[in-house]
Amino acid sequence: MTTDTDIELSGPFQAKDGTGRTHDVKAIRIFDEGYGIIDVYVDFKARLEPGTHKDSVLLRQIVDRLRAVGYKGPDFGLSDPGLQESKLIVLEAPEEFSSFAKSKGWKNLAEDFDE
Repeated sequence: MTTDTDIELSGPFQAKDGTGRTHDVKAIRIFDEGYGIIDVYVDFKARLEPGTHKDSVLLRQIVDRLRAVGYKGPDFGLSDPGLQESKLIVLEAPEEFSSFAKSKGWKNLAEDFDE
């Protein structure tokens, strides 16, 4: 599900949920540009059980993976429930994430309007 407008932050890894099930993550990615708030896309190899996107143990391991690749800052929240899919968890990054994203090539389009 990646395109040429994606920035991959992490390649494949495994993460466990609160029930002890292991999930194969294909990638963690962001779009290469946006306005302020950044959605972080976590692509999974297999379908997730309904509600897995709310599993705090799994979400912790995803954030830990981002920290392992250089992110320093607060935890993430879930993005809009309508964005969650059977093989995709979408997280809403805190404001502090933008400097890390910029270091990976992300462009904040809102800065074009700053004076």
